[in-house]
Amino acid sequence: MFEIAPLILLFPLVGLFINLVFGKRLDERLIGFFAIAASALAFVIAVLQWQGLNLNHHEAMVIMIADWIHAGDLWIPWEMRVDTLSVTMMLLVTGVGTLIHIYASGYMHGDPRYQRFFIYLNLFIFSMLVLVTANNYLMLFVGWEGVGVCSYLLIGFWYDKGEDGIGNAKAGRKAFVVNRIGDFGFLIAMFLLWWTTGSLRFDEVIHFFETHASDFVFNMNVGWMTVGGVATIVGLLMLVGVAGKSAQVPLFVWLPDAMAGPTPVSALIHAATMVTAGTYLVSRSAPVMVHAPAAMQTIAIVGAVTAFMAGTVAVAQWDMKKILAYSTVSQLGFMVAAVGMGGYLAAYFHLLTHAFFKALLFLGAGSVIHAMEHGHHHLHDHHHDDHGHDDGHHSDDAAEGVNHDDFDPQDMRTMGGLRHKMPITFWTYMIGAIALAGVFPFAGFWSKDEILLDAWVKGVEGGETYALIVYILLTIAAIFTAFYMTRQVFLVFFGEARHEAAEHAPENPPRMTIPLIILAVMSVFGGLLNYPFGKGFFSHRLEHWLHYTHVYFHAEKFNFTVAGISTLCALGAIAVGYMLYGRKPVEDAHAADVLEKPLGPLWKFLNGKWYWDELYDFIIVHPFNWESKFLAFTIDWDFWHDWFHDTVLGGFWNFFSRFLSNEVDRGIVDNTFMGWGYAMRGIANGFLNRMQSGFARNYALSLAVGVLALMAYALIAFVG
Repeated sequence: MFEIAPLILLFPLVGLFINLVFGKRLDERLIGFFAIAASALAFVIAVLQWQGLNLNHHEAMVIMIADWIHAGDLWIPWEMRVDTLSVTMMLLVTGVGTLIHIYASGYMHGDPRYQRFFIYLNLFIFSMLVLVTANNYLMLFVGWEGVGVCSYLLIGFWYDKGEDGIGNAKAGRKAFVVNRIGDFGFLIAMFLLWWTTGSLRFDEVIHFFETHASDFVFNMNVGWMTVGGVATIVGLLMLVGVAGKSAQVPLFVWLPDAMAGPTPVSALIHAATMVTAGTYLVSRSAPVMVHAPAAMQTIAIVGAVTAFMAGTVAVAQWDMKKILAYSTVSQLGFMVAAVGMGGYLAAYFHLLTHAFFKALLFLGAGSVIHAMEHGHHHLHDHHHDDHGHDDGHHSDDAAEGVNHDDFDPQDMRTMGGLRHKMPITFWTYMIGAIALAGVFPFAGFWSKDEILLDAWVKGVEGGETYALIVYILLTIAAIFTAFYMTRQVFLVFFGEARHEAAEHAPENPPRMTIPLIILAVMSVFGGLLNYPFGKGFFSHRLEHWLHYTHVYFHAEKFNFTVAGISTLCALGAIAVGYMLYGRKPVEDAHAADVLEKPLGPLWKFLNGKWYWDELYDFIIVHPFNWESKFLAFTIDWDFWHDWFHDTVLGGFWNFFSRFLSNEVDRGIVDNTFMGWGYAMRGIANGFLNRMQSGFARNYALSLAVGVLALMAYALIAFVG
């Protein structure tokens, strides 16, 4: 069973290879088929690994693929680790990934880069599987960087669209640069682990920290350190990596801009899989982190602040995908706060349920945007028909991201009334929104409640101040979550259409709506993964499953007080949302938001996203651009090129060249050799020309004299 595990990496590679080599000769149907089949077959392998662990009493297995790096004392084989933690991620990545592949085959219909899109998508699946199946930190880092590259490629997929024709390309670059900052922290943490333990393999690193107390002192060649000190530094450096990859304060700014990519990308990479890599990294390193309480508390506070901040920003946005993007940042904050408090199970439970309902919401948003584009395209075609200019040949602008005017298909102010036009999208989106809001009995209720419960136990019952702060911030974030999702649902689906595009928006085809239905079912019943009551099949299922990886996956006993408070907060926020946006639906697309006037400057602050981008522009981007221009134009061009190169080097060379040419070459060399020429000419004119008499007897006499002279010289030389 386990010997076929490498196939989970091979199938996505085969899928992208087929489309890379033969895609130009294939139509959309076959390109989509090979990409979907690659992901689906990888899911089958993941299911078989799950079954293999059940039959193997959940014992972790390591599959050797290649002897990768062997340099001195450093030995890093390319190995796959099959345990309950990695298999959980395999099932998530390939299962949700396959649904998104199916959806994308319809969403991207008509796009001229259809082949390239599915090559990138398969490459992402491969990279993410490398990350979660790694048996050492360096192999994990290869997958970590691989998904980063794929994120860059897919965010900027429509690189010629956006503001000034380069907006999407700039969004991809922004994600790439910000993630490199986080990756630097992860790299240093990895180097420190190797320096401390002499290995990067998980078992050996974890064995070192499990067999040494936090106050154990050892020599690191540059000084003495405690195990707890090393773990604290590693934990804080990993937090930098987590902040980059999982979009935490202050490195979250790339993820909202990442919505420039196609919506299936947002669902797969920026909601369900890649951004959860930070949670996976810290959970995998739990035996190390247990020695670093200060680092853990810092991680928890950062996560809680992120959840609160992003939740407030989402309240004041108009872009449908931007709201979901900030919602993702907020929910990632919940997960990071949970691992910071040691609630690894709660974090992982929420990671799984969040993948279900957030993928559903992003795909639902894509369905709405796709329909709005088609509705607007219908108007454009009708306009051309009326004037006799339409040639009947147009591409699918919804896939290409083309707008024929300033119409924005993602602006909720132009929507309204879509529940009648798109009933499947509406009902599935409602389920996703309710699950995200944390309403009983949907999946989000159970997983979010476990995170709040961990904070309650440590903060309220345990008296730990940091955990109490975390609980308060997360509870407020949960209130905002329920409110902004209520606001979004009413603005998008209720009332009357506020634009003709919404009036003509159609429901999407089955290959786009069937994945929505499947994800909706999972969003309803996903809480059964770790049902906290009874002793049946689903009772504490996820806890028992992940406990085989390490003992730090545990859950607190269900607390009705915590559940009741979170439920009342969610229902109260939904009620306020209904009162503001539901009782009197918005009718004018240009009308101000009902909160804009009462909140005043606060609304502008939230709508401006706390001005994080402006702050970074002021303290980093603008100074960097100024420095770059100064170095490029003032230093390199004006100083180095114009003054030093042209004036100093060029002037000296011109002076030296003129000196050599005029003084040396002409004055000395030319005059010397020309003087010899003049002398020879004088001799010739003054003496030799007189010997040229023109009489043969004179020449014969000269010849005879010459011969006699030579004979005399030879005779004298011989006698001598």
